[in-house]
Amino acid sequence: MSGAAETVDVLVVGAGLAGLHTATLLARRGHEVMLVDRRADLTTAIRTTGIFVRKTLDDFPLPAECLGPPIRRVVLYPPGRARPVTLDSPRDEFRVGDMGPLYLAAARTAVESGVRIALGTRYTGRGLSSALLVGPDGPTSVRTRFLVGADGARSRVARDLALDRNRQLLVGAEEVFPVACSAEPPAFHCVLDPSIAPGYLAWVVNDGRHGHVGVAGYADRFPDGMVAALRRFSASAPGLSGVDRPDEVDRRGGPIPVGGLLRRISCPDGLLVGDAAGAVSPLTAGGLDPCLRLSEHAAAVLDEALRTGQRDALARYDGAALRAGFRGRVLLRRGLARVRTPGVAAAAFALLRTPPGRAVAGSILFGDRSFPTPATPGRLTSPLASRS
Repeated sequence: MSGAAETVDVLVVGAGLAGLHTATLLARRGHEVMLVDRRADLTTAIRTTGIFVRKTLDDFPLPAECLGPPIRRVVLYPPGRARPVTLDSPRDEFRVGDMGPLYLAAARTAVESGVRIALGTRYTGRGLSSALLVGPDGPTSVRTRFLVGADGARSRVARDLALDRNRQLLVGAEEVFPVACSAEPPAFHCVLDPSIAPGYLAWVVNDGRHGHVGVAGYADRFPDGMVAALRRFSASAPGLSGVDRPDEVDRRGGPIPVGGLLRRISCPDGLLVGDAAGAVSPLTAGGLDPCLRLSEHAAAVLDEALRTGQRDALARYDGAALRAGFRGRVLLRRGLARVRTPGVAAAAFALLRTPPGRAVAGSILFGDRSFPTPATPGRLTSPLASRS
């Protein structure tokens, strides 16, 4: 170990939106916060498509320059892709974030708020009151009052704090590339075909600036593996008519937790946020709205524990109490997971094409519900807001 251990109030592991948001809120409340990420560059190894839903856009002033055009249309395709179901909302429902610049903007705001960020630094474990890190200058340790795991679906922090860990995981991969504007409105195209995306969906997002082509499903159910599935889907993906795809594309991928919010996500020594906490919709796998809302709740309980010196304040950060808000989505996730053949998927579209079926689909895709976090008093302005 090199030198004496540094001391901070909170060490946050992982510089995704969940970790950056939590760290910035705590620093703005006067606490000493250090954030570490194994990446040397936050614009690399991006694992999210970057979909922001309307409720997030309404409640969090994200930097407009990092967001694509509004999307109101979703097109759902059966396995044969004949007679797709098109759903249009009268409101702007989604925008896709340019995640590299968005991470950089959030990191700048974190630093301006007082967060110390150490990139190229891996968290390797914890001692009695310290965290063990390996950075560019070798191994070191940081003494911390609380540890926050924002380190993804397979969280090392969750294991070290003896908290719950994600067991139900999809794996996903996508290609991202620039597209030229077209006469077609921005749209999401979703293909329900278990031969390509077993237990989930294949998708195309074309917002007139970028195209996203991806597949996700259960790893052990891809007939020829996920990479082959993506290659096969990409060759005939809908929603890209007239688009010239470049030879070089940005490739993303990683695990996606779909079991719902974990029950035990805190202990007297720390807590989990974002994917590490399972804060992803079990049905749609959308994680950016949950990660921001749960991060605000996390910052509130950590602030209370730091101000009062009472570690038991973290008991209020209770995943079991919040899981009830996911009950319906968990049941629908189980139903989607049981769609194992193209025939079953095609039969589901017979119901989807009826007025009640379209109404249910519209309520899922365009509904006003968001992540069910408790109200947090004294909420600060989002640190993701752009600054002049």
